[in-house]
Formats: sequence, C-alpha cells, structure tokens
Amino acid sequence: MHQKRKAAVGFIFVTLFLDVMGLGLIIPVLPSLIASLKGVSVNEASSYGAVLIFAYSFTQFFCAPIMGNLSDRYGRRPVLLCSIFGFFIDYLLLAWAPTYAWLLLGRVLAGIAGSSFSTGSAYIADISDQQSRAKNFGMIGAAFGLGFILGPALGGLLAGWGIRAPFYAAAFLCLINGLYGFFVLPESLPIENRRTFDWKRVSPFGALKIFTSFPQVTNLGIVYFLIYMGAQAVQSTWSYFTIYRFSWSESKVGLSLAIVGILVAFVQSVLIRVINPHIGNKRSIYLGLSLYTLGLTLFVFAAQGWMMFLFLIPYCFGGIAMPSLQSILSGLLPANVQGELQGALTSIMSLTAMLGPLVMNNLFSYFTGPYRPVFFPGVAFFMGAIFMFSALIISKLTFQSANSR
Repeated sequence: MHQKRKAAVGFIFVTLFLDVMGLGLIIPVLPSLIASLKGVSVNEASSYGAVLIFAYSFTQFFCAPIMGNLSDRYGRRPVLLCSIFGFFIDYLLLAWAPTYAWLLLGRVLAGIAGSSFSTGSAYIADISDQQSRAKNFGMIGAAFGLGFILGPALGGLLAGWGIRAPFYAAAFLCLINGLYGFFVLPESLPIENRRTFDWKRVSPFGALKIFTSFPQVTNLGIVYFLIYMGAQAVQSTWSYFTIYRFSWSESKVGLSLAIVGILVAFVQSVLIRVINPHIGNKRSIYLGLSLYTLGLTLFVFAAQGWMMFLFLIPYCFGGIAMPSLQSILSGLLPANVQGELQGALTSIMSLTAMLGPLVMNNLFSYFTGPYRPVFFPGVAFFMGAIFMFSALIISKLTFQSANSR
C-alpha cells in the first residue's frame, strides 16, 4: 500500500509538472502578443492582460465547484483528464488567434476546464495520511516550481522563433500530459468514499459555505484569500513590470521565472521537509507569511534589474506557508468532502485571480500612465505586501484563539 501511494504521488507530480510547464511557456511572450494585437505599449497592455486573467478566473470560479463535486462523485481521474485536454484546445486557440477576441475565447475555455490543480490536490488528500499530508501537498508546490524552471526559460528561447511558438509547444505538452494520464494515472477515490452529486453544493458561493463549518476553517479561508490576493502582485504584473521598468527581453523574463521555479522547487521539496517537522504547521505559516511580506516590500524599492533576482529569495521562501495551511485545512474536515474543499479553495484562487489582476495591473498601468499623480511602478507589490501582512495577523490571532479554548 505504501509503494502504491508513493507511486501515485509520482504520477500526480508528473501530471501537474507538465501542466505548469505548458503555462510557464506562454508567460514571457503574452505581454508582447497582447501589445501587438492591440497596438499599445507594454504598460498599457497590462490592463488588457488583466481582462484575459479575469475571463479565465471568472469561468473557473463558477466551474471549479462543479468539477470538484464531479470528482467526489465519479472519481479524480476522469475530471483531471478532461481538464488537461481542455487546456490543449485552449493553447491551440491562443496560437492561432488573429485578434485579441480569440485570446479571450481561449481563456474562457481554459477556465471551464481548469480544474487540474484542485483535482490533483483532492487526489493527494485521498492517498495521504496525517503524517504525510503536508509533505505530499508540498510536492504539488514542487511540481509548480519545476514546471516554472523549464517552462518560462524555454518559452523565452522559443520566442526567438516567433511570439506564437511557445503556444504550440504548450499545446504539445498538454497532449503528452493527457496521454500520460490516460494510460498511467490510476483512480484514487474508492467507491465507498464517493457521494451523490448535489447541485445545491456546486454554486461557487455555496461551495464557500464549507468554510463556515468551524470558526478556524472560516478564518483560514480568509487567510487563504489574502495570500492569493497578495501573490497576484507578482503573478499578474511581473512580466509587464520588468519589461517596462528594466527593459527586460522575453528571454530575461523567462530566466527570472525559471529562477522562481528553482527557488519554489527547493522550498517545497527540500525546505518544507526540514522546517515543518521542527517548527510545525502553525509556525511554518507565520514564517512563510513574514517572508512573503518582506519580499514584496523589497520589490517596491528595487532600483536595478539585478535586485529583482536577489529579492526573489525571501519572497519564494515564503512558500513554506501554503502546504502547512492546506494541511491544517484538510485535517479539519472529513475524507468525503476533500474534493469539495479543494474545489472551494480553487474558487478562492479564482476569485482572487478575478479581483487581483484588475487591482494590481490597473494600479500599475495608472501609476505609470500619463495621468498618474506620482510615478510609482512598484505600487502593485506594495499592495501585495499589505495583503500578506494582513494574512499573517489573522492567522496568528486565529491559532491563538483556538489554543485558548
């Protein structure tokens, strides 16, 4: 049984790695593609980029709970495969897009199918016990990191063949990913742990009701929201900010994101295994959120491009917080609602991905535009630091209140 569980974690790791690598391929070239299709500068293109992210996240916000509940009913494997092949079609649409509207259509389709990480997280919850849960959730972060080591770097290199080349490469990776999952990935959810599909539980707002089951779950859901809002400062504006502020090329953007991948992989596959057993989940959350806040604050004051590389270290080390937070949340709820929990967490991520880019990208565009009251290109990172610090305060108060009972 132990060997089967270990092998299953490996299957999910490879599946998510290829999925993230496909996403990483397109990030360095997307600002230039948007700017060329709309005929605007890169900092202006950030607002159009926010709309693309909003379209993806809006559809995912409503569809992720459906996918999560379907995985609780029919198993993780079929839902995961549908998600992967949906991304395959999305990347082909992006590669062929003659206008910005086609990019928008592709992102809507990806949002409908985009449940690979929530289903993968539910898969990990199925096969993990209390002792291995944080470690196995950390492997999801490691897959994310390793995908970003090769994805953005390769995307930057492929941009030399044209800004659409990375989209074809991403589509090919999704095809390989889907075929791998179809022939290799086993089902993780036993028949006895499945439940009937209930439409009352698939509303994205209804899915969030799972966070009202316990006071701790409610507060930690808020912490989860704040962390992902803060992270949008980097995820949404990094390419636009570095191209505009430091005149980085697509290949240099790809290199920086590859370094992010190396750091995240180190944190999730090595550092979390060393730190978490010694200080526990709660202190790992405190330390991680403190490092997130520090890293974002340092980005605000970066005066030269090399500083962004240096400041990535404390920011990425903040990643020790998320596996510990997921572990605590998962441990507070029974086995037959783990898919629903992960679907609800994905809904939170989608909600922040709707709101975050609209806030962060438009702040960046406004404070670098012609009508700015003051030139402040790092404003999105400043806002992100506020969100992270707020998450730190709420998590500390939540755990202190629970310990006092």
